[in-house]
Amino acid sequence: MICDQPFAQGGEDSGRTPPELMLSALGCCAMHYAAEYLRVRGLETENVEIRVSAEKGGRPVRLVEIGIEVEAPGLDKHAKQGLLKSVEACLLHRTLVEPPRVKVSLKSLTEEQPARAGL
Repeated sequence: MICDQPFAQGGEDSGRTPPELMLSALGCCAMHYAAEYLRVRGLETENVEIRVSAEKGGRPVRLVEIGIEVEAPGLDKHAKQGLLKSVEACLLHRTLVEPPRVKVSLKSLTEEQPARAGL
């Protein structure tokens, strides 16, 4: 998988940006939960679409709003409500709603051990 930045930000625009990858993963997770909900109930999965969008802003800059839009034609009101609850149960959605602690550390490189003679 190639991860890159746009030309305007010094990249080669040869792949998705890290935020695009994160949003893609969220969309994949949401679609998995949606498809499972529908499949278990014998409902059509073929025309289901999920779109994920985000707004960047704030200081420090970050994604300040993320939207997940579910399109599932032909479902009754009860099935639509269940489908939305299922998407909201997606692991990544829940992780974003109740964010984990993120620990950043720097692992020191150990000095290379001198080569031993005869080994």
